[in-house]
Amino acid sequence: MTLVEPHAIGSRLTRLDGPAKVTGTATYAFEYPVDAPLYLHPVQATIAKGTITAMDTTAAEALDGVHAALTVFNAPILADTSDGDLVVLQDDQVHYRGQLIGGVIADSAETARQAAALVTVTYDEAEHDTEIRADHPGLYAPEEVNSGHETDTSDGDVEAALQQAAITVDQTYTTPHEHNNPMEPHATIATWDPDGPQLTLYDSTQGVHVVRKTLAQTFGLEPEQIRVVAKNVGGGFGSKGAPHSHNVLAVMAAMQVPGRPVKLALTRQQMFAVVGYRTPTIQHMRLGADRDGKLAAISHQVVEQTATVKEYAEQTATPSRMMYAADARKTSHRIAKLDVPVPFWMRAPGECPGMFALEVAMDELAVACDLDPIELRVRNEPDVDPETGNPWSNRRLLECLRTGATRFGWDQRNPEPRSTRDGEWLIGTGVASAVYPAMVMPGNACRIEYVAAGRYSVQIGATDIGTGTWTTLTQIAADMLGVETSAVDVQIGDTDLPPASVSGGSSGISSWGATIHAAVQAFRKEHGDDPAVGAATTTEPPENEDAENYGMYSFGAHFVEVRVSRYTGEVHVDRMLGVFSIGQAINPTTLHSQLIGGMAMGLSMALHEESVRDHRFGHVVTQDLASYHFASHADVPALDAIWLDDDADDHASPMGSRGAGEIGIVGSAAAVVNAIHHATGIRVRDLPVHCDALLGGF
Repeated sequence: MTLVEPHAIGSRLTRLDGPAKVTGTATYAFEYPVDAPLYLHPVQATIAKGTITAMDTTAAEALDGVHAALTVFNAPILADTSDGDLVVLQDDQVHYRGQLIGGVIADSAETARQAAALVTVTYDEAEHDTEIRADHPGLYAPEEVNSGHETDTSDGDVEAALQQAAITVDQTYTTPHEHNNPMEPHATIATWDPDGPQLTLYDSTQGVHVVRKTLAQTFGLEPEQIRVVAKNVGGGFGSKGAPHSHNVLAVMAAMQVPGRPVKLALTRQQMFAVVGYRTPTIQHMRLGADRDGKLAAISHQVVEQTATVKEYAEQTATPSRMMYAADARKTSHRIAKLDVPVPFWMRAPGECPGMFALEVAMDELAVACDLDPIELRVRNEPDVDPETGNPWSNRRLLECLRTGATRFGWDQRNPEPRSTRDGEWLIGTGVASAVYPAMVMPGNACRIEYVAAGRYSVQIGATDIGTGTWTTLTQIAADMLGVETSAVDVQIGDTDLPPASVSGGSSGISSWGATIHAAVQAFRKEHGDDPAVGAATTTEPPENEDAENYGMYSFGAHFVEVRVSRYTGEVHVDRMLGVFSIGQAINPTTLHSQLIGGMAMGLSMALHEESVRDHRFGHVVTQDLASYHFASHADVPALDAIWLDDDADDHASPMGSRGAGEIGIVGSAAAVVNAIHHATGIRVRDLPVHCDALLGGF
């Protein structure tokens, strides 16, 4: 066969799943056609801590159309209870408000919901604790924090360096509870065939193979006895990166009605209780520098929360370990176990809140040193990775800052706060850096088959959570095979396909693309350039040895202009620009979408997003999209993202690409807050920025 020159990588290929999605024919988890489905509605705890003494299901079971009611007193016993987030209906203890304590199965979703409301629960209520604070008596150091990072690090004498520093910043920054809120709610269809036995799940998940592995362990099944399908996923932002308690409840329900599919779609309110959230943080930042702005010391101490049922410790201070040069640095994480749901991944967990604190502190340092904030960052650019001493694989942060400054018109900025006005509006600009690690996950394999003359199938159990993975993997495969994209059929989203890592940590394209690259190489070696129809190869990628020898990160710079009303404190963002170094762009269209999506989410973090927990009762009261505010199109009139040219990183992946799904949110909230300070002269250190935080300074 005749091969063509590689060309697909870097082209603006229209999304292959686009027509199905815009016409409404793309099938999501709850929509799969199944025969004679039943519907499940959960029963949730209405106290934050205590013991369930009785559950009366009489009225619920008497309702016409109800098939069964599950409670903590009649539920099947799980084979593995090591994951506290998945241990539901196994005892009579309530660990947080909203915990799943039962469920009703009925002929319709409406009947199931009505019946669940008829279940009467009696409690022996205990005193609860749901509020994190810096002096919480239960604070402790976890063994490690998310992604296997060290809990604490120390390099040099930070206290001495701070005492000797000519200029210091010593402030505390806070971020609130935030909830992921993807457009598609968490949903699943579970069918149990006892003759197999076989469990089939159509699930809204970021990783079909992780769902299969986890639920197999939980229910004492072999992984091969479970099939998980997720062809289309309507977003996740991390919350769908692993199964949650609703998945377990759905499987339990399916086992009560063998052979009948059981459908469960969480309501928006339920998603505020059982599928994770970004932990609130209290971050004490201390910076010490000489009068020229050269950092001598960085101290970043973080307090956050976890749950009593399972530990989750976010790696919030890790960016301070590598972002800027300093002779001495210290970072720490302390968490407290509270009577709350388990925190979990939310877009750029750790880096997002951690860089908010660091980048606002850097802006405060620039003001104290009477330096332009870009110049301050230039003076603290490290030659090598400060955390490991390794050379950078491709650090171009300063180019991002300088390119953005030119495009944004930074040179026209008057550095004096409150210096620019337009009637009632105070206008200001701000900048912040961005960083995100270039991760590649293990556990991937790919099967390539020559299915017909000039046509290939490429099979890998990856998931497209709305980011364009289906399209970009097709481009990668076509480029590696040397054929047109129309000659490649990429198959994803099914555990019947070879294993793949979760779509998370901005690692998907790098991990799966490297796997496809290895499979193409193996295929060519085994079958040559003229394979016979039916020729196939399945292989796993080799480890990337460069990962241990280079500091691999994507970098970026955010520029923001805001206007603040002198009368009301209302903040409008006029424009945002992000400039990024993310390696080779696989598809500029989908890449741009991911970057501006992250930036808008960062704006949302700065000005809107906050889940308010009523500590009297332990639940989130802002548990719908009317009271949990986030940014919309009208909030950002001018939003753009660009990336540096000739940026391929050969150390990071065979495609030269690095992940870009999360870096857009990192640092963007800090840029908004820094712009607000420039506009008003008021420094806000607590997110989100409310009008009343600004009114006192006018």
